[in-house]
Amino acid sequence: MSDSKQKVIQMLKDHKIGTLATIRENKPFSRFMLFFHEDLTLYTATNKETHKADDIESNPNVHVLLGLEGSGWNNEYAEVEGTASFEESAELKKKFWQEDLKEWISGPDDPNYVLLKIQPSSIRYYQKAGSEPEVIKM
Repeated sequence: MSDSKQKVIQMLKDHKIGTLATIRENKPFSRFMLFFHEDLTLYTATNKETHKADDIESNPNVHVLLGLEGSGWNNEYAEVEGTASFEESAELKKKFWQEDLKEWISGPDDPNYVLLKIQPSSIRYYQKAGSEPEVIKM
């Protein structure tokens, strides 16, 4: 495993909250999300009846920012370009279920609960703001 990939995987373990940008009416639209991962594939929970689900049905290209969680500019972060799809595996939905999600989804068996699976096409990892990115192309 490359050094850059190891850094990104560790960062994904340390930083769970980030932004997900979708395209709505040919314009970017961002919102904060809680992210999980398996290797470099990202997952985030949502309700099927949301604008982001509609956005992804229309255009699956997404952008994710993770890191820099308010503790200074010298922290690591990553920019992820990828393609989102809907994941309805009961096993994965249970694996990634968090009680924090109850504001939007009643539980892991909620019929409107779906995971967005984000398959990266490229990841730019920055050790800190202003540093040169380490780029991982998929």
